Amino acid sequence: MDIRFLLNGESVELKDVAPTVTLLDWLRETRGLTGTKEGCNEGDCGACTVMVTDDHGARALNACILFLPQLHGRAVRTVEGIAGPGGALHPVQEAMIDHHGSQCGFCTPGFVVSMAVAHLNGDRGHDDALAGNLCRCTGYAPIVRAAEAATEAPVPDWMRDDLSQLTDPLSEPGETGPFAPRDTDDLARLYARHPEATLVAGATDVGLWVTKGLRDLGTVIFLNRCTDLQEITTEEDRIRFGAGVTMDRVLDRVRESHPAYAEMIRRYGSAQVRAAATIGGNIANGSPIGDNPPALIAMGATLRLRAGDAVREMPLEEFFISYGKQDRARGEFVLDVSIPANAPDLRVYKLSKRFDQDISAVCGAFSITREEGRVTDARVAFGGMAGVPKRSPAVEAALIGADWSEKGIAPALEAFEADFDPLSDMRASAEYRLDAARGMLRRCLAETTGAAISVLEVSP
Repeated sequence: MDIRFLLNGESVELKDVAPTVTLLDWLRETRGLTGTKEGCNEGDCGACTVMVTDDHGARALNACILFLPQLHGRAVRTVEGIAGPGGALHPVQEAMIDHHGSQCGFCTPGFVVSMAVAHLNGDRGHDDALAGNLCRCTGYAPIVRAAEAATEAPVPDWMRDDLSQLTDPLSEPGETGPFAPRDTDDLARLYARHPEATLVAGATDVGLWVTKGLRDLGTVIFLNRCTDLQEITTEEDRIRFGAGVTMDRVLDRVRESHPAYAEMIRRYGSAQVRAAATIGGNIANGSPIGDNPPALIAMGATLRLRAGDAVREMPLEEFFISYGKQDRARGEFVLDVSIPANAPDLRVYKLSKRFDQDISAVCGAFSITREEGRVTDARVAFGGMAGVPKRSPAVEAALIGADWSEKGIAPALEAFEADFDPLSDMRASAEYRLDAARGMLRRCLAETTGAAISVLEVSP
């Protein structure tokens, strides 16, 4: 595959690019740009953070799980490109010096890039913007102070990349790929011919198959050029997200209309992960501990899949059959997912050992409708409690018609064991998971009846 992209403001053309060469390896080993560091090599530490600009704007991404073909038509800035012509420092670099924001220096390039992206975008949520950058010697206080100090400084001219000079690829792929379809019609034809192919959207999961599992992906179909998979549309009383919509864009769309869902997405992963991960990819990988499906199921989300010219629709909960198995035929791909335009009754609770960017031990979602103190409808779903994201029919049945009170929900608390037989693993024991799930229902009751339940609020 031939690709073109901008690197620190200069056009780069690469021919016959292997599908699984990561940007991190290429930068360090081929271009000699060693400011971008290799830390975890799985998208957790942020040492490899680069700035990537496309039609949706500039975002921080992890270079260690970003494959080169995903860069076609985009602009990349490494830490070497954050400074300007003649070595002029970016305001965040100046601030890091002034506020002593670097000690050993290994993590510093990643922090600088994340800070520069936030500065460019006018993002003042420094804690969220830097949650994906780990520091174990300097500490976050001086780094956050540096980010705050640079807030009012103007954005340097060199930080705004012009994508108009980039054109189409130099050649078409061969019979064995890698492929990069232009739209879902093209994708449907390709996937029908190559149903064994690996589909790559954000690569936040597939990237680890390569960097950690050392897997050969075989035939690869990259989805980043399918712009119709990246559309968000509003249809009457529902919002439809194309499968290729990244989670940061999902967050922006639901921040006001679905605050409980948005708060979960804020903890879904780092800014770097949310800017790459797609809503369709998270559903299609079928993880039993994925945080998206419980919330989507509780909202009554519907899923559309496509194979060839045929499109079918189903409730999202029916997509997950058993561990590692989904209702998806060979050559069939996730097209989009739709949710109600508003979800005022939704509550989502994520329990993990770390607050930010950690895998959930349990994730619970509750959509409980009430009239005059009595439950009239209930949709309850969990991740981490079974081999698939799963609704709780016994709990729902016990809730409907009951008083929305401690006494009223008592039968529902007992019903959890009828719905779930969770496993014990490194994140939690089965008993703990059941207790946590019951506690989430109590928390939902407390929150909806006016109690203060936020773990982020501390009182003396």
